[in-house]
Amino acid sequence: MGGFMIITNNTLVKEKFGTDYHVEYEELSFEDTLKKVRDMIYDGYKLLTHPLSGSVKPKETPYKSVLMSEKPEGLDMQSMKLIESAIQACGKFQDRTGQYDSDVYEDFRLIDCTLIGSAIPSAECW
Repeated sequence: MGGFMIITNNTLVKEKFGTDYHVEYEELSFEDTLKKVRDMIYDGYKLLTHPLSGSVKPKETPYKSVLMSEKPEGLDMQSMKLIESAIQACGKFQDRTGQYDSDVYEDFRLIDCTLIGSAIPSAECW
């Protein structure tokens, strides 16, 4: 295991990475997942991936996965600024997550899983 954990609301991320990595899964909205990450940052965890990575706008997809340091390291101002900005950005978009067919949700799960999977090799160096 690397020095990171995955915070997610995506069951596919939990299934794909949960046996090899520390994955914290909760059934939360996109914005509530970011708020959970924010609370962890205030507890001293460091953000290892940008909270709005990818080209899918907040509230268009219901799924979000973020890499965090596995242990608290002290309050990181850069992480705090990034997460607060991401949460504010969520407020600028209309929630469209309930407007899609089920196959679209599968696509959103896959996009989120692919994005976080591509970040893992870099995080393993931490």
